[in-house]
Amino acid sequence: MTQLSAVVCVAALALTGCGSDSDGGGNGSKDSASKDICKTAKGDGPKIGLAYDVGGRGDQSFNDSAYAGLEKAVKEFDASCVEGEATDGEAESAREDRLRQMADGGATAVIGVGFAYSDAINKVAPDYPDVNFGVVDGFDPDTEANKNVAYLGFAEEQGSFLVGVAAAEKSKSGTIGFVGGVHNDLIKKFEAGYTAGAKAAKPDVKVLVNYIQESDLKGFGDPAGGKAAAAGQYDKGADVVYHAAGGSGAGVFDAAVEADKLAIGVDSDQYLTATAEQKPHILTSMLKRVDTATYDFIKSVDDGKALTSYQVYDLKADGVGYSKSGGFVDDIASDIDGFKEKIISGEIKVPTKP
Repeated sequence: MTQLSAVVCVAALALTGCGSDSDGGGNGSKDSASKDICKTAKGDGPKIGLAYDVGGRGDQSFNDSAYAGLEKAVKEFDASCVEGEATDGEAESAREDRLRQMADGGATAVIGVGFAYSDAINKVAPDYPDVNFGVVDGFDPDTEANKNVAYLGFAEEQGSFLVGVAAAEKSKSGTIGFVGGVHNDLIKKFEAGYTAGAKAAKPDVKVLVNYIQESDLKGFGDPAGGKAAAAGQYDKGADVVYHAAGGSGAGVFDAAVEADKLAIGVDSDQYLTATAEQKPHILTSMLKRVDTATYDFIKSVDDGKALTSYQVYDLKADGVGYSKSGGFVDDIASDIDGFKEKIISGEIKVPTKP
């Protein structure tokens, strides 16, 4: 995973004391767009710093899921919090500055949402031995382990395998698609699992693959790019397209509407945050429980037993899965769950590379 640092370029985020005007609740819900837990939380429990990935809060995906975990923790542990806000064209050093500002401001738990924070946390954490740091999808970029850092990882390939089964079984054309935000090792785990699941269900299925950006993290915040990539796949015969592209996924859903085809969401149950027009086109979503990991880390700090080192949230730990909202996969749920049990038992080993 250390090679991921090569793709860390811009993580457009800046420190604020409250957050953006839009967010997602438990599943990135638009209904909670006016809420902001950090504006009202004044408890004397742990103080939490949450620095968002590219796309920021309101992406109805990865970042909103982290916010949902933060919101739950703040309420349960009488905590207070501060968030990192997105800005364009941010220098690499800004991530370090943001983390330091959170720690200097009294945060006892600081979480970087996304692997892009790995290098910054590695540099900052040793200077604040009494602060507990967590990084979602993070990795230790050197050989010297940080005693106060938890790397919160997921078996994305396992959850993607399950939605790959759904895509293949629901496809009428025999061609499905995958749209990744950025062509890096992390997103390739989604591709690998999705393709493996589809092939396991239907060995002759064809899988089209496109990435919005090769290395620029803007690929996670480019709905137009997502729409273009998905539209191209629909034009080539795909009738189901799965995205692992953060905020760019909104464009994938729009393309599905226009093509009258199906799409698969990611990270949170995106059927719940879709427009009325998009809902009939969202087959399922791969659930990546960033909310669970965020909450668990904060709870460990509150308990005085802070998580450290690598923590993996897989199918067995209910860290990944698939959604059933809309009822579109109810008729094949038993098939999907059968594969799930085989993965949990070890009978099926899901690849992490395409």
